[in-house]
Amino acid sequence: MEFGWSEEQQAYKARIRDLLARTLPDDWEQIALHGPGSAAQTDFARGFCKLLADEGLLIPHWPVEHGGEAMSTWNHYVLGEELWSAGEPRGGQYMNVNWVGPVLMKYGTPAQLAKFLPPIVAGSALWCQGFSEPQAGSDLAALRTMATPVDGGYRVTGQKIWTSYAGLANRCFLLARVPTQEGAPTGKAGIVILLADMAAPGITVRQIPAIIGEGDIHEVFFDNVFVSNADRLGAEGQAWEIINFALQNERTGIPRYAFSRRILDRAVARLKAEGRWDDPVVQDRAGRALALTEAARLMVYRVVDQRAHGHPPDAFGNVARWAVVQADNGVNNFLTEYLPDGLLGADPMQQAHHQRAIAAGVASGAAEIQLNLAASRFLELPRA
Repeated sequence: MEFGWSEEQQAYKARIRDLLARTLPDDWEQIALHGPGSAAQTDFARGFCKLLADEGLLIPHWPVEHGGEAMSTWNHYVLGEELWSAGEPRGGQYMNVNWVGPVLMKYGTPAQLAKFLPPIVAGSALWCQGFSEPQAGSDLAALRTMATPVDGGYRVTGQKIWTSYAGLANRCFLLARVPTQEGAPTGKAGIVILLADMAAPGITVRQIPAIIGEGDIHEVFFDNVFVSNADRLGAEGQAWEIINFALQNERTGIPRYAFSRRILDRAVARLKAEGRWDDPVVQDRAGRALALTEAARLMVYRVVDQRAHGHPPDAFGNVARWAVVQADNGVNNFLTEYLPDGLLGADPMQQAHHQRAIAAGVASGAAEIQLNLAASRFLELPRA
């Protein structure tokens, strides 16, 4: 198998890097340190994503009829690697590109496409995902937020937690449960997806202070919030199929290994400049961290290759997701041991990586859940 990039892909990389060199301001690293959910990075991302849209670099892999250029899945990952390794100047809008838009294109009505896609294509929309709850983290089937059918739509009551970007989001990709006539939960079949307006009356957002970045996680409360039938995605009972499609795009959609590799290279360069690289123990630890980033990259590439060839997602995606978490943590551990001052203000990008490494094991489904899924679906181990 050929693991190198083609000349066309190398030229595409160079085009993106040139844009970043021309566009990112001198204080970009300080902006990135605040986190993708912060007001500072979100505000920057609105201008940057509009620029990407003008340059044809926001959604190049989308179909032409939806504003893209029908470029290959590999081009999408080239773009993602370059932007994520730079600290993700798209902010929370990377979700629009990776999975919100593709989910809408696959399951949305013509009216929903006309309503929700243009702001994404223009680089002005910010979505959050209302999945986890206090009693339903990675176990989405246990969610309790209720969507009670009423004339013209639903009345939503409940609570979400750990909701990324909710404080500044325009829309929420919301999971809720439709009660049975007796009012009892109805399992996976009873879940409905609502595309809720975050400005709707009855929604309260509270930021959760955290070390993973400003404005990255929140509690969201729904108090008798009305969502119209026009903003329901898919049919009642179809939600679990849609969720699985979305998660397959999300779990390996963030090339975290690219940022880890960049920060690792940066750390090695600093150790060499300070005369500390000749220590064989340091070299050994750095080599182990490098191996983790390369393993994660190649495992994700296998998932990308499957997608590029039109194959349906399989359990290897869970294995690749675990490898990505290991890479983030491996590099973070190396940096913390040998360059601890980087976490105390000496290197904003190291601090930013540290924050993202903490989040890696819980975002898009906890790492332990990925192991369970890999054990049952990939290794086919018995549950007993």
